[in-house]
Amino acid sequence: MNASSANVPGQEAWARIADRVAGQQWPASTLYVVATPIGNLGDLSLRAWQALSRADVIAAEDTRESRVLLDAWGIATPMMAAHRHNEAEAAGAIVARLEQGQRVALISDAGAPAVSDPGARIVRAARAAGFAVVPVPGPSAVITALMGSGVTTDENPAYAFAGFPPAKAMARTRWLERWSAVPAPVVLYESPHRVAATLQDMLAVCGPEREVTVARELTKRFEEIATMPLREAADWLAAQPHRTQGEFVLILHAAAGGQDADEADATTDALLDALLDALSVRDTARVAARITGLPRDVLYNRALARKQREEQTV
Repeated sequence: MNASSANVPGQEAWARIADRVAGQQWPASTLYVVATPIGNLGDLSLRAWQALSRADVIAAEDTRESRVLLDAWGIATPMMAAHRHNEAEAAGAIVARLEQGQRVALISDAGAPAVSDPGARIVRAARAAGFAVVPVPGPSAVITALMGSGVTTDENPAYAFAGFPPAKAMARTRWLERWSAVPAPVVLYESPHRVAATLQDMLAVCGPEREVTVARELTKRFEEIATMPLREAADWLAAQPHRTQGEFVLILHAAAGGQDADEADATTDALLDALLDALSVRDTARVAARITGLPRDVLYNRALARKQREEQTV
């Protein structure tokens, strides 16, 4: 038995799971916001397949691009265009369809609609008109890159998603200066023809030792996820001609240094004191961990000590 046939669920199992998904509720007059594969067509979920199949119309960012996915999965639902240049008009047309009792599915070219992709205006319009909006989660380039990088942990899961940096060099440098100060990993997208310039700007802004993860062609055949100091990024990119091709997710790791210890301690204590005025010790530690990137257990012990000291002085 080879790898292609080992441990593959049989047709009965697939039919049983598909029947269970099909038996779920699919209310009419509802906007279904459906995440689609970011590369690998096999990443479409059964629930997404059902939502797209049962919709009266699919609002797609690029109907030609989405046709490849729909044909692969045997989905014959008609499509309409809903992209950033016609989103206001599309939102009105979609609300009109919802008023007629239709099911409308909203998709982008890849990944999650309304997250660094068109769709948010349509979602807001549907909600404002009183219609249900059902998100159907699935593939995400941000989460996929984080999963493959190991840059976050269960003790410190904080990260920031910055989207695409500006195209012009001066604006991009100012943008990177702001985002590089965030005390957490910063995830951003970049196009293949600008990735080298963006990495060079990161080096100039953040210095040679700051780490970056370069993830390209996620879920596809030539997927690569590499972590390195910024001083090595240009050479890594130039080492293989194909590395300037495809879709990129970059993760700028949090700076290893930062404030002086005394200044950082004072800032952390001020934050804990402010949070303790309104929150429990447990919630204070949880919120402070997300803001500062420090371990939650360390912040819990510190907050508890400050709470007890305050109670003793009252």
